[in-house]
Amino acid sequence: MSTRALLRTLGPTFLRRPRGAEWAADVVRVLVALSLPVADIGWGAIDLAVAMLALLGAVVPRMLGLRPAFDIAVGVLSSVAAWSSTLDWYTTVLGWDKVVHVVLVGLLGVLLCIVASDLGVLQDVRTLSVAALVVVCGAAGLAIGSVWEMGEWVGHTYLDATIFVGYDDTIGDLAADFVGALAGGALLRWAASDRRTVQPGDRPTIGG
Repeated sequence: MSTRALLRTLGPTFLRRPRGAEWAADVVRVLVALSLPVADIGWGAIDLAVAMLALLGAVVPRMLGLRPAFDIAVGVLSSVAAWSSTLDWYTTVLGWDKVVHVVLVGLLGVLLCIVASDLGVLQDVRTLSVAALVVVCGAAGLAIGSVWEMGEWVGHTYLDATIFVGYDDTIGDLAADFVGALAGGALLRWAASDRRTVQPGDRPTIGG
């Protein structure tokens, strides 16, 4: 699928009428959206930016028409990750940082691979072997983790010195990202199947 063709399906797919467990996924999305002003008023601009990233994570699975179970998992974990940062759980709860990295980056690695497959960057993930899916998803997880760690460094250096960074923390986070993404590879074929996408002109609106 070309980039233009994919972009044309995102809006109609997002606006389709929900059914079954998709209602629960939409409730999660609404709650994540409502958390934005709370983060802004209660904590400030940096925490608002983190909450906005969580909202992006909650929106993309629906735009791609992915399974409700996967959709809900990404939305919930994105929100948990954002609020864990806001409430300082990463530095006060032993091991919590690594748990979130394993689970969330595992899911995001799956999501990135599906997008890459849709764009033709990767072969259709539904046709790859489990071993290939694990390797590809592991690489995707490392890529996501690397970008995140660089973002943390930029935030610590130029925006807020209280953002925790350090060599041991960064290497540990990347290792957790890799482990989670490798595990996520085993879920890739399941997550990429049984999708509910809508083409432009199919009248997919919430009210239609």
